[in-house]
Amino acid sequence: MRKIALVTDSTADIPRQVAAKDNIQVMPLTILFGDKEYLDGVDIQSDEFYDKLQKSKELPRSSQPSPADFTTLYKDLLEHYSEIISIHLSSSLSGTINSAQLAKEKLKAKIHIVDSKSISLGIGLMVAEAAKCIKEGLNVKDTMDKISYVRENSETLFTLNTLEYLSKGGRIGKVSGMLGSMLNIKPIVRVNDEGIYVPFGKARSQNKALKTLEQGFEKLANGRKPVKLAVAHGAASEAAARLKDSLENALGIKASLFTQVGPVIGVHTGPGTIGAAVQYE
Repeated sequence: MRKIALVTDSTADIPRQVAAKDNIQVMPLTILFGDKEYLDGVDIQSDEFYDKLQKSKELPRSSQPSPADFTTLYKDLLEHYSEIISIHLSSSLSGTINSAQLAKEKLKAKIHIVDSKSISLGIGLMVAEAAKCIKEGLNVKDTMDKISYVRENSETLFTLNTLEYLSKGGRIGKVSGMLGSMLNIKPIVRVNDEGIYVPFGKARSQNKALKTLEQGFEKLANGRKPVKLAVAHGAASEAAARLKDSLENALGIKASLFTQVGPVIGVHTGPGTIGAAVQYE
């Protein structure tokens, strides 16, 4: 029997080929366009989602996995692994982790649930560290310590075309105070230590927003050295490529991942989202 299985959810925005290579099990959340349901990353991919989003007359919704979904996945894994590490979307933004916890309680097995207190590539950095530790043969305690270190030393910033999607999706958090002044302004948002969205700045153009992101990551380093960079976008690949280049130059590291924000996060951030996650040490 192998030792540790690794689970995350589709909001980590880990490309399928990376998940397959690193043996990461991805629990999909659900997207609802009207009464039609799609499993994130299974029934609908990012390109198709953003195309449908821009054509849809009503805002789609997202739905978390059920405890039964997690129970089924965990039971299957426990036939082959002695323990499970399960890293998920911030509990301040979704009930996904609660479903995982209920499944753990039902199975009474060695399942270690991690609240990432982050989104998208912020989760992805923790999952990548966990996968690396498991490959190197570290035990659960040491792996969990490494995940905690990454969580405490990572920052996630992003800019949006509009706050409309966060507002309508009910995930706006402490960014709500920016709503009234955001006409023709690009908000810059940080995911804070509690795993909620907080204002970080604003800019009058996309180019200025990207520069603010670059300066933000330099400021948030606070004497620490950047060691990992991941960049993502929602239907804004050209601008995201510019951000990737500028961050690589500013931080002195190459991006380990450049990808598209998946459907579930995209429901709440909308097209034109550009962001990054940086791990420091």
